[in-house]
Amino acid sequence: MGPYAPQQPAGPYAPQQPAGPYGQQQPTGPYAPQQPAAPYAQQPAGPYAPQQPAGPYAPPGHPAPAQAPYGYPQQPHPHAQPGPVGCQFCGAQPAVQATVRGHQGILYVMRFLSRSGVFCRSCGLATYREMSAKTLWQGWWSPLSVVITPITLLVNLGPRSRFHALAAPVGGFRPSLDPGKPLLRRPETLLILIPLALLALALTVLFVIGLFADDSPSEPLTTGAGQGKAQTLAVGDCVRNDADWPAQDLRVVDCGSADAQYKVSRRLDSPEQHCAGGDYLAALEYSPDGATTSCLTPVR
Repeated sequence: MGPYAPQQPAGPYAPQQPAGPYGQQQPTGPYAPQQPAAPYAQQPAGPYAPQQPAGPYAPPGHPAPAQAPYGYPQQPHPHAQPGPVGCQFCGAQPAVQATVRGHQGILYVMRFLSRSGVFCRSCGLATYREMSAKTLWQGWWSPLSVVITPITLLVNLGPRSRFHALAAPVGGFRPSLDPGKPLLRRPETLLILIPLALLALALTVLFVIGLFADDSPSEPLTTGAGQGKAQTLAVGDCVRNDADWPAQDLRVVDCGSADAQYKVSRRLDSPEQHCAGGDYLAALEYSPDGATTSCLTPVR
């Protein structure tokens, strides 16, 4: 406003400014114009309501699938069938669930090892060959391990056959494990010959000892001088037995002494001959030729 503009009166008698942005009072009451709906007002419903656009994969004419509240993904159906599981080492398929075992024995300490999981063909054979090879040279050095190690190796043949039945692995997220050389072509396999050689040596030594050992039940009759040789009995000699029958330790004594127990009554020179009833048979060591039986008749 310029410096020479007329001054407007102030106070209660000053003219009132028109109301509203355009100088007019806005009507109120039932005839007042309605304000436009808020941006979040409800959309009209009914057959003429605008349709929601279909989802990116929904066919034409079908509404989009309902979304889970608060943006959380929908849970899978409880009866949905799981897809095939890949190898836990490389992710390849096909794969199979299996357990490969191992054993270690050191004096009186033993360890039972196992590795379980889902294996493809290559990773399964690599695990089987590695654990079996270690068992071949680590599982023989305690008393009980000599029995446990062969059982462990036989049990591993089950997973091995399952791995061989699988097809070549495909579709993994990393290369499969290298199976390496077969178990029978590894140096560790030769170590199994050590316990086998020791066992064969022990059996050979026992056989030789048993072959040359003296298996006679008792010492033969010796003379009074103790010469270590059985005394030959002649017909008419009187003897006594210092052992308990059927063992024999016969000594020649005087027939008139109280020590005389038996008398050599006859010698069986042919198979047709037999001793009298109640007689005893002297061992063959007491005959002249070592093959003739003498009859011992009790004298009292």
